[in-house]
Amino acid sequence: MQTNRIGVILYVKKYKECIFFYEKTLKLEILFQNDILTCFDLFGTYLMVEIEDRSDYLVLASGHLKNFSCIRINVDRVDGIANTLKKNGVDVDYQEHSWGTVAKFFDPDGNLIAFKDEESFIHQINDYKS
Repeated sequence: MQTNRIGVILYVKKYKECIFFYEKTLKLEILFQNDILTCFDLFGTYLMVEIEDRSDYLVLASGHLKNFSCIRINVDRVDGIANTLKKNGVDVDYQEHSWGTVAKFFDPDGNLIAFKDEESFIHQINDYKS
């Protein structure tokens, strides 16, 4: 199997707010867009944000459990990015752990995003391999 590209697709109800958030707050470049979707460059992969217009998904049964996932982006300085996000009005949960540092927050549609320090991630890989 030859793989050419990997991406993430987010189906959102608050489309315009999410487009503004990913373009202006997170500073992602738009690769292309039309009336119902916008595709961003997500540091070498792509993030496609689409309007959720399927009635099956717009109104979920009360017992429906959310599928929890997180878009994680590894960076050199989590604290600096967390501070910038906070200055832009984003509610950030900054955490320092023995396994690394993360800054978690939500986009306008409630999708979880996290920045994590690359250094501890590399240590986790190296520790596992040795």
